[in-house]
Amino acid sequence: MHFPHIFTVIGLGLAVHAQTCWENLACTGPLDTAFPGQWEANIFAPDSRTVSPISILSLANASVISNWPGSAHISGNGSALVFDFGKEVGGLATVSYAAQGSGALGLAFSEAKNWIGLWSDSSNGRFQAGDGAVYSNFSASGNYSYTMDKAHLRGGFRYLTLFLITNETTSTIDINDISLEIGFQPTWSNLRAYSGYFDCSDEDLNKIWYSGAYTLQTNSVPVDTGRIFEASGWNNSGALSNGSTVIVDGAKRDRAVWPGDMGIAVPATFVSIGDLDSVKNALQTMYDHQNKDWSFPEAGPPLLQQGSDTYHMWTMIGTYNYLLYTNDTEFLDKNWDRYTHAMEYIYGKVHQPSGLLNVTGIRDWARWQQGFNNSEANMILYHTLITGAELASWQGDTTGLAQTYTSRASILSTAINKYCWDTSYGAFKDNATDTNLHPQDANSMAIYFGVVPASSASAQSISSELTHNWTPIGAESPELPNNISPFISSFEINAHFVAGQATRALDLIRRSWGWYLHHPNGTGSTVIEGYLTNGSFAYRNSRGYSYDESYVSHSHGWSAGPTSALTSYVVGLAVSGRVGSTWTLKPQFGDLEYAQAGFVTGLGRFSAGWNVAGDGREYSVWWKVPEGTVGNVTLPPLSSGKTGKVTIDGKSFKNKSVSKKDGLTFEIGGGNHSIIVVSK
Repeated sequence: MHFPHIFTVIGLGLAVHAQTCWENLACTGPLDTAFPGQWEANIFAPDSRTVSPISILSLANASVISNWPGSAHISGNGSALVFDFGKEVGGLATVSYAAQGSGALGLAFSEAKNWIGLWSDSSNGRFQAGDGAVYSNFSASGNYSYTMDKAHLRGGFRYLTLFLITNETTSTIDINDISLEIGFQPTWSNLRAYSGYFDCSDEDLNKIWYSGAYTLQTNSVPVDTGRIFEASGWNNSGALSNGSTVIVDGAKRDRAVWPGDMGIAVPATFVSIGDLDSVKNALQTMYDHQNKDWSFPEAGPPLLQQGSDTYHMWTMIGTYNYLLYTNDTEFLDKNWDRYTHAMEYIYGKVHQPSGLLNVTGIRDWARWQQGFNNSEANMILYHTLITGAELASWQGDTTGLAQTYTSRASILSTAINKYCWDTSYGAFKDNATDTNLHPQDANSMAIYFGVVPASSASAQSISSELTHNWTPIGAESPELPNNISPFISSFEINAHFVAGQATRALDLIRRSWGWYLHHPNGTGSTVIEGYLTNGSFAYRNSRGYSYDESYVSHSHGWSAGPTSALTSYVVGLAVSGRVGSTWTLKPQFGDLEYAQAGFVTGLGRFSAGWNVAGDGREYSVWWKVPEGTVGNVTLPPLSSGKTGKVTIDGKSFKNKSVSKKDGLTFEIGGGNHSIIVVSK
């Protein structure tokens, strides 16, 4: 019996020298990776807060001219060189150069290669097809050094174009040195000190997992670097929250807290980088800016956009996720009264006799239509009620709130299935009318949130019907035609996994995230906000972005769904009780040969993995979790279709076997365990 890919965690971590934190903030982040191993080669984060480009490109055709450092001579008005950092970065650049004559050195930034030029890509929200540039003026020949001022911090870019502006025919610039002080993950001295890891037999999936993790790092920013609207140029000096670090929606833009985005970003953060301080500060700023009617803003300051029932509920769901991962009872105590008022605010919009939520705050993630008894919003309300019941229990409420919220959720689920289900189509409609729209968001959430049971015929029908929206490069959202949203597709892949359709989920990950990972004009290191079905980066060009295609963010945490899904569903390891007091392990093999993952909570390290061998006739599973915890383990059926004999920790698992259809589920205490399942 041979299981070649059963790994143990070994000390292969990259040596990282001590670094300071952003602007000498107190360094409160981890000092080293929690799970050193060969998988660290996939981490995109640099090993220093100060980084430099790796190559020089031609502005004319984006071809590589040479490596950097090297010769970099710029001569003539408007002439330029493009410096490629090799991955998404962000912060404050310093350029040292020797100048002849007089003029100005211009600096322009771009996340995508197709937007390199003398103007930066768009970020300021004015949709002017670019943010312009910043300049270092020189009036005489000599040596100069220019460092960007903090307000012009560029939150996300891969390409830096340096160009010459001059009225003199003889003026030249020679670039001597370029460095960038990384501005994200401001309280970490070691940017590679991840508390989670993932590794499997598919290298693309590995890179996708780590690109999501790195995206989340670029979205964890200093609290005084929010976007301020300017008539031209850009200004990232807005106040976002208290504390030192906060999670925002995107590296380049909007650089504000968006609770809906956190519905995907926070679970992915937990299993990867583990930066829950940024999550806490983001949630607290939403509570601090709660309105007098108890509604939450759609987005945090300085934006403070209002009028979204769905994003109101996402703040509440985010509260649950944060408590699940941290058990921060002090945070819950502080905000509980405001939370319960927020619940009554949103449940007060449920209309009778239908029992469905009537949406009046119609702003949402970008879907064209929102309002009335929209099914997506009702799915989110169901999840808000279910998670609210858990929070009430954790808070020790004695007024019956847990029972009230649970009862309301049950009634709502019945109403959703009664009024929004389209029997003839086999999926949910967009609302309780005769609409022919069957949205990606509501149907994905119906399975993911449990409005329909995972094994039900309804769930299996939805999972199948969702594939009708697929293109070769991802899933089109019917509620936002011609667009592919990795945010909503993140809910879809979770739905397929919950429905037990692992191969289908992996297919979509490879189509969408794999497409961007290998795109020659992408960052090659992060996950994109969205794109069109024609393969252009012009996401939402007709829906709010005024056809300013360079405005799209190429490092957006709401698209990091595969990072959490691969850990929670492929490896199958997830926490079910606060900080992992209870946990589940339910592997889904799909078409993979092996997979393993780990993360850290306040109780300690959790890790697990599996390996399939013998053409599906046998497999092994192992896990290492803190003592004192309790797990629910589900062993999947053998792909050979045979009943499986079970050996646990080297001994026969008496009176237990893996069935052909349902596998085997059992409860077990914490510690280190291993299982081998072999066809009988």
